[in-house]
Amino acid sequence: MGQTFVLKTMGCKANQFEGGIIVENLVNNGYEEVNAPAEADFFILNSCTVTHKSDNEALYILRNAKHENPDIINIITGCVAQVKKEELLSLDYVDMVLGNDEKLNISQYLEDKKKCQVTDLMSKDDFTYAVLNDIYKTRIGLKIQDGCNSRCSYCVIPFARGKSRSANAGFLVNQINIYAEHGYKEIMLTGIHIGQWGREFGKSLIDLLKEIEKTDIPRYRIGSLNPSEINAELLDFLQASEKFCPHFHLSLQSACDKTLKAMNRFYKTEDYLAQIENIQSRWKNPFLGSDIIVGFPGETDEDFEITYNNLKCSGLTQIHTFPYSVREGTAAARMQGQLPVDVKKKRADLIKSLSMQKYADFIKLNNGTKAEILIEKRPDKKTGKYKGLTRNYLSLLVEPEIPDLFNTLQRVKIFEKDNKLYGQIL
Repeated sequence: MGQTFVLKTMGCKANQFEGGIIVENLVNNGYEEVNAPAEADFFILNSCTVTHKSDNEALYILRNAKHENPDIINIITGCVAQVKKEELLSLDYVDMVLGNDEKLNISQYLEDKKKCQVTDLMSKDDFTYAVLNDIYKTRIGLKIQDGCNSRCSYCVIPFARGKSRSANAGFLVNQINIYAEHGYKEIMLTGIHIGQWGREFGKSLIDLLKEIEKTDIPRYRIGSLNPSEINAELLDFLQASEKFCPHFHLSLQSACDKTLKAMNRFYKTEDYLAQIENIQSRWKNPFLGSDIIVGFPGETDEDFEITYNNLKCSGLTQIHTFPYSVREGTAAARMQGQLPVDVKKKRADLIKSLSMQKYADFIKLNNGTKAEILIEKRPDKKTGKYKGLTRNYLSLLVEPEIPDLFNTLQRVKIFEKDNKLYGQIL
């Protein structure tokens, strides 16, 4: 038996995609994936640094792995490794630090056995290509872009990922066709700032979408978009598409213009609220998710109330919220008016409660409607039911009326029972 490893991936969908690449790279080079650090030669943490909490969680996970197996070789990669390599190298429970580029060909670096290898991504101009051939699922992410050219005052991610770099359309189309041949029914286009795709070679996201429309993949979703990157041309195109799933994730960050300005977010709340209404008018019950940061430096009670009321009256389906986290090296970390932890937590809890109510309302809107679902999981042992996903991102349970529905597209009628959503096959 070859050497063994355990991988833990934190954070965004781009990181999840890269986690798949790490596993395939190791398995294809003779390593064996196991379930727990106690069984492994290597523990690999693919980390996230979006908040201070995620940094602390990464260190806790690494310490725990070393505690469980003192002989294990602890490797940290991902965004924490990219921005905090010197700090990590001083820790006795960290054996190797690999950057975001290095993890995509991780077996090479395990063989080199150097303690630290981290490329300076701020000086890198080209997208790093890596193919993922995972054939064991029904849906899969596809990283189309890396890095970010924006400088939001709270965000450390550009330092962890470098400047925006796009994969060329030919590579992406070829990858999608490989997935379609393997039987995948849906892809999620992901990246760090996908709205910036193609700008360095005179293209835009809609140019890529036109090429994706020509592939054999039946469905696709688009990852998080800045509100200013959604225009009438894009919406017209998506509305005419038979492949696009009406599932939007808007990177809003606040619903108060004063706070948005302090964040270096260059749009107005009234504009994206109108945009949400426009999206709702084009599709029946589209899923509209969002990100919101509360407790930003200088955010007064009145500012938060403005955000809360604007979100409440919006057509959002779900709101992913978290308290502002100080990120060393960012403009916001140096701002006056840093708020106490308990204030930030209270505000986050209020938005989370609002989000739960909005999602409950969304479920009621969909109750009794007809939809297409992708059966993505075989019957559960407890319930005996399949699990499927609608185009507008609702998870449904389905009775196994046909011997094998796995990885098929089905038309269903949605109904609610015992606070769960079901799909009756039509």
